[in-house]
Amino acid sequence: MAFAITQNCCSDASCVSVCPVNCIHPTPDEPEFGRTETLYVDPRTCIDCGACADACPVDAIAPTWLLRPEQQVYAQVNADWFTRPDAPATPVWDAPRFPGVDLSAIGRLEVAVVGTGPAAVYAAQSVLRATEARVTFLERLATPGGLARWGVAPDHPGTRRVLESTEAVLDHPRVSLRTGVEVGRDVTPAELSRRYDAVVYATGAAGDRALDVPGQELTGSVSAREVVNWYTGHPEAAPVDLSQVRRVVVVGTGNVALDVARMLSSDPGRLAGTAISPAALRALRTSALREVLVVGRRGAEDAACSSSELRALTHLPGVRTVLSGKAPDDAPPGSKAELFAALERFDDDLAAPPGPGRRIVFAFGQATRALVGGDRVRGIVLGSTDGDVTVPAELVVRAIGHRGTELPGLPFDAATGRVPHEAGRVVGAPAGTYVVGWAKRGPSGGIGANRPDAEETVGSLLADAAAGVIGRRPRRR
Repeated sequence: MAFAITQNCCSDASCVSVCPVNCIHPTPDEPEFGRTETLYVDPRTCIDCGACADACPVDAIAPTWLLRPEQQVYAQVNADWFTRPDAPATPVWDAPRFPGVDLSAIGRLEVAVVGTGPAAVYAAQSVLRATEARVTFLERLATPGGLARWGVAPDHPGTRRVLESTEAVLDHPRVSLRTGVEVGRDVTPAELSRRYDAVVYATGAAGDRALDVPGQELTGSVSAREVVNWYTGHPEAAPVDLSQVRRVVVVGTGNVALDVARMLSSDPGRLAGTAISPAALRALRTSALREVLVVGRRGAEDAACSSSELRALTHLPGVRTVLSGKAPDDAPPGSKAELFAALERFDDDLAAPPGPGRRIVFAFGQATRALVGGDRVRGIVLGSTDGDVTVPAELVVRAIGHRGTELPGLPFDAATGRVPHEAGRVVGAPAGTYVVGWAKRGPSGGIGANRPDAEETVGSLLADAAAGVIGRRPRRR
């Protein structure tokens, strides 16, 4: 028997570092790391020690004999990854790596971290482990956690367990937290640079990409970020009115789009025991919603969602998940396209009124032409090779991605929506100014992608400290 990695893998590689037999791949030193949907356990090498399950911050690893019925497919998914022609043949260990800087040359640093999301926490962990630094978190809201708290769907309790890592770091004796502090309003970046040896900005991407079609400004046109904030109970969330909504159209096919579709379609009784906001739960209990239409501009094989999130939709109680139009041709075995091809066919007119029951409909090859309505959204115009069709809908959710926003006083590249940097050092800012996470690389990658990202930035910080560029205070004994 063996362990298996399941749906909510965050790929932060905590499991890799504790495995005594090197059976989890790809490792951070392998080319495929960061490019696969999850990490995988080789059942031929696994010795059932359970160290990986203990280390996993999101509760994604379990013995294959304890997998729930909807998870049992992951035993085969893990095994199949190691049958590829280019799969690791034997558990070869990489050469040990040591710090590239003289850590003994670093005095006690005073470090500020702006933000408390996953990137901020990974950065703080790296600093605390390598130095005697004192770290001060500055959080704009009253409650810390960032996207780990406000961006993870309430019905993903395993993924939300990453907040335990946040709490552990905040409890560290060399860490302090200041909430209700907004950089740019209460304190400027210049003031922070004068107060601290180093300032690490982990401010994320708080804006939305524009759909750029007529009607996107109508009432009833909302971003996925706004919907997620609503059902996670973000303190600044605006209410989402579902009272007259029978059909929702979600534009986009990424994991957030699927999260929104799943949350809106789920039985409220199933969500009652989760971290969903009371306001969202009340709205869903009285909702007349019957259909969520998920539309993608390209084909099913190009859908941005992960296979694991798609599988989760097919196990949603009381909800039919169907595919409109032609199934993908020649879908490779085990591919995402094969999963779409296996869905029940939906041959009805997309513009027809929703039928009884609840369903999620995927429609690919559909470009959004316009949102239509007078005082609010009444429908969406979709265009394909078969022509345009107007689909009646009372709510349109734009799930096409986040975008970074400018922080007053900090350099910002408006073209890319990112803070300009070189290996995490902010370009055009005083020495000791660093950036991590989505503010650094753009809104891509999940929770685990922030770990190597933060390690790169902290590596630059440590090199600067060892070279005397920052932190000239003598070490305290």
